[in-house]
Amino acid sequence: KTTLLRILAGLETETGGRIRFGTSDVTQLTAAERRVRFVFQNYALFPHMKIFDNVAYGLRIRGDSASVIKDKVREALAMVGLAKAEERYPNQLSGGEQQRVALARVLVLRPKLLLMDEPLSNLDAKLRVQMRTEIGKLHKKLQTTFIYVTHDQTEAMTMGTRIVVMKDGIVQQVDTPSNLYMYPCNVFVAGFIGSPQMNFIDVTVDVKEDGTYLTNNHFKIKLPDGKGKKEELRAYNGKQVVMGIRPEDIYDDEAYISAAPDCNFDVKIDLTEMMGAETYLYFKVEDVNFTARVNPRTTSKLGQTIKIALDANKIHLFDKDTENCIMH
Repeated sequence: KTTLLRILAGLETETGGRIRFGTSDVTQLTAAERRVRFVFQNYALFPHMKIFDNVAYGLRIRGDSASVIKDKVREALAMVGLAKAEERYPNQLSGGEQQRVALARVLVLRPKLLLMDEPLSNLDAKLRVQMRTEIGKLHKKLQTTFIYVTHDQTEAMTMGTRIVVMKDGIVQQVDTPSNLYMYPCNVFVAGFIGSPQMNFIDVTVDVKEDGTYLTNNHFKIKLPDGKGKKEELRAYNGKQVVMGIRPEDIYDDEAYISAAPDCNFDVKIDLTEMMGAETYLYFKVEDVNFTARVNPRTTSKLGQTIKIALDANKIHLFDKDTENCIMH
């Protein structure tokens, strides 16, 4: 991911393809000519310079006048909520404040493209949440393109308007956060996006006259007609596929179980976790670990054997060999 950012910035040379910003081909342009700015993981502030001078550095190199520099630096620091910090040094600021100075230093130059390489990874959990919000506000205010690299899918889902999911340097899927979540193209994307992650288990497709069933030694689930009658699924009749179901699409309440007689089965609860607004239930299905995210008022307890029901409309099926999606 970092290599890709460095290629976009002109710091590395690509081995193939072209680089376009909008309709402009910038492949042959130098890093300086591309008007791209980088926010690094380690902030890269000058420790011997005051905050004002750190932010003003690029403007001075560019040759802006002292009055222009003063106005632009103060505007940039106000933008990131550090208007009163210009006379302080980096070591007098918290990690979140240093990150905001690093942002101000690139924003003051009004880049066409802002590249951010895991800029929040050095912060604690509370500061990361705060900075996610701050960066989101800045993005909306400036209307500048941000390309943000992260291994944290929560950051990607909450901040991104369009996400590129990569595995081993290869793009798996490019889409909006909601489409990645609801329509993952393969097992990797389905498992990567969402927390807790999607549950997976091998099942056999059984197409009968009265409908299509997914079976294994533990359960037999009937798919709704809208899914079960799809032509792409009939090609897998009698074959094993990978079934995926998200934790929030598994229920333990009696009302839902009664309403879904074709989609429920018994499990033994191995662990429960009360998370405040929700409770996680952990259990095994054919020695495969499953997680259900249920109502916090659940009566399910550790060691109990209970009945659970799946929302069959939310089942995802993947080819066992290619791991590509068959249907959502």
